[in-house]
Amino acid sequence: MKEINIAKVLVTMRKENGITQEELANYMGVSKASVSKWETEQSYPDITLLPLLATYFNISIDELIDYHPQMTKGDIQKLYRRLSADFASKPFDSVLGDCRAILKKYYSCFPLLLQMGSLMVNHVELLQDKQKADILLAEAKALFVRVKEESDDVSLKKQALYMEAFCNLVSGEAPKVLELLDGTIAPALPPESLLASAYQMTGRIKEAKSVLQVGIYQNIIVLFNFFPAYLTLCMDDAFQFDEVLRRAFCVAEAFDMRHLHPGVLVGLYLSAAQGYLVQENHDKALAMLQHYAEIVTSDIYPLLLHGDDFFDLLESWMDQLDLGCDLPRDEKTIRKSMVTVIAQNPAFSELSQDVRFQSILDRLQSLC
Repeated sequence: MKEINIAKVLVTMRKENGITQEELANYMGVSKASVSKWETEQSYPDITLLPLLATYFNISIDELIDYHPQMTKGDIQKLYRRLSADFASKPFDSVLGDCRAILKKYYSCFPLLLQMGSLMVNHVELLQDKQKADILLAEAKALFVRVKEESDDVSLKKQALYMEAFCNLVSGEAPKVLELLDGTIAPALPPESLLASAYQMTGRIKEAKSVLQVGIYQNIIVLFNFFPAYLTLCMDDAFQFDEVLRRAFCVAEAFDMRHLHPGVLVGLYLSAAQGYLVQENHDKALAMLQHYAEIVTSDIYPLLLHGDDFFDLLESWMDQLDLGCDLPRDEKTIRKSMVTVIAQNPAFSELSQDVRFQSILDRLQSLC
């Protein structure tokens, strides 16, 4: 794809305005042959002539050279899907090179920068070399910092700040995370309640229900991001650990998370298994791993965001998400990670000789 398409624009604009090559040449103070070469891509106008050419046709210089520094939301989604699939099937360095070339071209497209940084973070685990992984994380963090500091979009800036903090956390720089997030939590002021009330007052009941469904759905997903982390902190108290897990499973059953969003449920089983190993309860650890294997080898693919009979008004909201209904990683990468997080996890090394654990690993291998 050409970066500069001035030839096409000149031909189109000249013909639309009924102007001959000779008339354009006379206005620009060049020969007719020069205009002909511009339009046949044999040469480009001198850079000092671009403002005059743009003024003549009453267009901007960007329009004159057909330069598009921004990508549409739909284009970003398609690009993310393609690159995510490439990471799963092509050499890592080759795909990363494509990412860098795209970033260079669209370095002022902040929604793209945010998603490209997220793409890097979501695939950094494919790198076995820690030094290369650290370099990639730093590169992604630099993109998030640029979005945070240069974008005028408040939502983008917040997402970029969160992802910058996440990169610091993965890199083991906890003090920087606390500094970025101020170490405090502001009171939640959910807009869903206000929006729903406003829709209801204006008679738009379906919109009111949809907004509240979105709020409930998002908060459930957030809740299941909290549970594994809290379980980890409760490993030294068997009673509290079991109680957290019991309540988490109650919520999971109430909202049928196994079918609604199995991805968050497998994370819960994984954390539970690790916790039980710390408590030296191998039977319960193996039970959790068995549940994990049952879910990830069941008919849950392709993994996409979706609603159900309860959440039946989410479609329009999901269409507006940055990646639509897609998850951040390609299915092939997800399947592989489902296996490696068990097979290559040092926490489960003490189970390596257990026949039940070997059976679980054998079942997981079917994913690959």
